[in-house]
Amino acid sequence: LLFGDAHTIEREIRERTTGAGFTFSSPYYYDGMSFYGNETYVECAEERKRHTECSKLKICVLEKTTAFDFIQSTFPSQFFVVASSHIELEDMLVNDTCNVIGNGILLLLDIQDTLLRDSERNFTFANEVDKTDPLAIVTRSTDPEFSGIVNWVVQALFHGEEQELSKNASLCQNYTNLTTPLQASELNILNAVHCVGKYSQVCRGKLCRRNGLNKINDGSTGLLYATPFGDLGREYDDSEDIDVAPYSRLSDIKKKGALNCGVIVPDNFGKKIERCSETVGQVGTRELDGIAGMSVDYCCALGAALFFGDSSVVNLTAFSNNETSFAALGNGIVDVLAGGEVEKKSSFRFSAPYYYGNETRSGDVSSFSLVTRASTEDGLLFSSFVNLVVVATFYAEKESISKKRSKKMPLIPIFRNDFIPKWALRDAIFYTGSYHELYKKNFPAAPDDRGRNQVNDDDGPQIHSFPGLLVTGN
Repeated sequence: LLFGDAHTIEREIRERTTGAGFTFSSPYYYDGMSFYGNETYVECAEERKRHTECSKLKICVLEKTTAFDFIQSTFPSQFFVVASSHIELEDMLVNDTCNVIGNGILLLLDIQDTLLRDSERNFTFANEVDKTDPLAIVTRSTDPEFSGIVNWVVQALFHGEEQELSKNASLCQNYTNLTTPLQASELNILNAVHCVGKYSQVCRGKLCRRNGLNKINDGSTGLLYATPFGDLGREYDDSEDIDVAPYSRLSDIKKKGALNCGVIVPDNFGKKIERCSETVGQVGTRELDGIAGMSVDYCCALGAALFFGDSSVVNLTAFSNNETSFAALGNGIVDVLAGGEVEKKSSFRFSAPYYYGNETRSGDVSSFSLVTRASTEDGLLFSSFVNLVVVATFYAEKESISKKRSKKMPLIPIFRNDFIPKWALRDAIFYTGSYHELYKKNFPAAPDDRGRNQVNDDDGPQIHSFPGLLVTGN
C-alpha cells in the first residue's frame, strides 16, 4: 500500500479491520490534518465551535482512518458523518450532506483539484494544521526481506537528495538479462535514484509540500520522532479468532522468566555489566554512561515492561564486536541487542534509533537502536513491542511525563495481557523516565542543545537516510 497510509504503532500490532499487524517503511511524507469546505464552517471546525452560527456544522470523514480517529475524539457524533471512499467524500460535500471534509492535506488537495474542474462551488482550506500523520509504504509482516527492500528504496531517495544525486540513465542498471535470481543483498538499491530520481524529484508539485517535517535534516535539530500510537487502548477480546503464532517468541521469553539482552560496548570498555539495578543508571556495581549506559537502560526498561516492573530478570551480555553480537542475536543467544547500529540487514528489525552521531549529513550518520530477529513471523509482535518501548521515551518527553509521573503513560490492553501487561509503558517509564531524563543521566556533561538527539516537536526537518548506501553496489 502506498498512498495515504499513516504509520501508527497500533497498525504494527493489530490493524483494526484485519486483526493483523503490518510492516511500515520509514515515513516518506508527513501529512497534516486539515479541513476543506464551506468557509464559515471550515472556521467553525478549526475553532472547535459548535454553537450559534456553527450549530449546523457537519464534517465528512473517511471511515477507519486516523482522520476519523481524530474527528471522533474532537467532535460529538452529531457533527460528523462517515464516508466509505474518496469519491463519496466529494459527492457528500457537493450535495450538502456535509459542509466540511476533515482529512489529510494530500487527500484534500486531490479533492480540491477534482472539484475545481467539476463543480462551480467555492470551497476553502483551514488555516491551521491539527496533527501530523507519518505516511509510509505498508507491506505484509510475513516477508521481512521484501519489507526491508521497500524501506531501503525509501532510504535511497533520501540519500540521493542528501548527496545531491539525480536521475542518471547511464547508471540505471538493468536486471532483465540475469539468468539466476538476485539475492536481496545483491540489489543495487541506488537504482531507485539512478532510474527514477532523488526524493525531491519524486516528491514534487503542490501535492508534496516540502515544509516542516518534510525537509532534509542537516543535523542541527531533533530526529527523535514519536510515532503516533494509534488506539492502543483497544481491549484484547479473547473471543476474537486471532493467530497466536506471532506471540510465540514472547511466550518463550515469559516461560524462561528472563530477558537476555546483548549490549554493544566500545573496544577496551573495561566496565562491568552484570544486571539491572533498582538504582537507575547503575548496572551491577559499576556506573555506566554514554551510549552503553543508555543501551543498558533500554534493556532494563524492556525487562521491567515485560515482567510487571521487575528489571532484575534481565541478563546482560557485553559485546565489543558488531559481527559477534549480531551472530548471537541471530542464533537466539540473546533476545534483543542494544546499541546496534542501523544497517542494511534484512534478517533483523531495528527499532527507532535512540541515539544519533554528530557526523555531517554528507556522510553516513550513525544511528543506534534496539535490534531483534526478523526471520520468522513469531518475532513480529516482540519487535513491535521493543520499538514501542523506545518510542515511549520520546512520547514521554513530548508529553512532559517524567519518571515520577509515569502513571500518565497510556495503558496498552491491545496486547494479550498474559504476554504483555497493559501497564507495560508505565513500568518502562518508571524505570527510565522520559528521554530527557535518560539522556541527562547518561550524558551528564552534554550541552542543552542535543542536536539530532532532541525530540522533534512536529515541525522540524525529519527526512534523513540511514547508513549503508554509500557503499558501491548497495
